[in-house]
Amino acid sequence: MNDDELDRLIALRGDGLTLRDLVDAGLDDLPRPGSGGTLVRWRRLAAVAAHDLSLVKLFEGHTDALAIQAELGAAPPAAGSRWGTWCAEPPQARLRFEADGTRYRLHGTKAWCSGAAQLTHALVSGWDDDGQPCLAAVALDAPGVTITDSGWAAVGMRGTASVDVRFDGVPARPVGAPGDYTARPGFWQGGAGIAACWWGGARAIADTARTAILARSEPHALAHLGAIDVAVASSAAVLRTCAAWIDAHPNASARAWALRTRLAVEAAAETTLRHAGRALGAGPLCRDARFARAMADLPVFLRQSHAERDLASLAEPDMDAAWTL
Repeated sequence: MNDDELDRLIALRGDGLTLRDLVDAGLDDLPRPGSGGTLVRWRRLAAVAAHDLSLVKLFEGHTDALAIQAELGAAPPAAGSRWGTWCAEPPQARLRFEADGTRYRLHGTKAWCSGAAQLTHALVSGWDDDGQPCLAAVALDAPGVTITDSGWAAVGMRGTASVDVRFDGVPARPVGAPGDYTARPGFWQGGAGIAACWWGGARAIADTARTAILARSEPHALAHLGAIDVAVASSAAVLRTCAAWIDAHPNASARAWALRTRLAVEAAAETTLRHAGRALGAGPLCRDARFARAMADLPVFLRQSHAERDLASLAEPDMDAAWTL
């Protein structure tokens, strides 16, 4: 782990920093969730997010794909390969996995394929002919793969280009047995890590707001900064607690802690967005390209949350309430 290298690359490449740069520098070599270094992993995700939320969306998907393959006993990916984890399952875009000896043939369209044009491979979810959920690794230069330019009209998170990808009989390698992807402990451990990306984006907005507010010391703006401080600091504490719980219970389901942490960070990020906008006004939104992009990107990224559906899930009777001090 070398965060100095990340800082060097950011200074060198600025807004031109890409996933390829991060992979080539070895910055994707992160501790696996639940390995004792979960917080170290999340700090790297947050650092990339603070620089560029679209980039961290691709970086998180790539590092998640590496962890999933290791957890499910797959062969190590080729050096320099860049992976996506495309496992969203909208009802109108589900892949069919046709058995072909020891491999699959993929048929259909996959939606929300972040970074499709920048990646070499992807892990994709789908369903076999027995109706079982499956996971497969596919090379994106294989015959039958069509990366479209449709399915992504967002202004926020524009850089992810999360387009539709079509698969027409594409050969793919099974990763784990049917059902293994969601059954493994790493499913919710990795899901909690998304919150570290949201937090990194919120922290970057908070940093910009803090610099501007302290430069003029206006009482109402200072009150906004106080609200931002409470949100960012308290959600960081939740992330640290969640990471410690995961490392202490690496084989347990982290579903409750993942939902709790994601919802806490989502609320903190929304608080940060609101107070930063009200404190700083239109000027930075119109004249500071990095700040404006972060303010547009973060609300879109946060909608990876399932909002009230996740709140309801957290209230289910089998969820342990972490109400101790």
